[in-house]
Amino acid sequence: MKKVLLAGFTILTLAVTFTSCRDTEKTEAEELVEEMQDEGADIKVKEDDGDVKIKMETDDKKVKIKEDDGDQKIKIKTDNDDN
Repeated sequence: MKKVLLAGFTILTLAVTFTSCRDTEKTEAEELVEEMQDEGADIKVKEDDGDVKIKMETDDKKVKIKEDDGDQKIKIKTDNDDN
């Protein structure tokens, strides 16, 4: 009985250790998507052969995110930009 309790405690300890070490940080792209959703942006997602393009637009801000073969490009344009 003592070995069963010790084995159970060991398994529980390992399970807690591995699940608590997960990477929970959000990427810049994930943060931008959440921010734009909160602002009520129009969001369009286009997927084509592993390439993902996300376009988000509000009245004063446009964000484009392009993911291609692991590379990620983010473009942000606001109405007060001179571009």
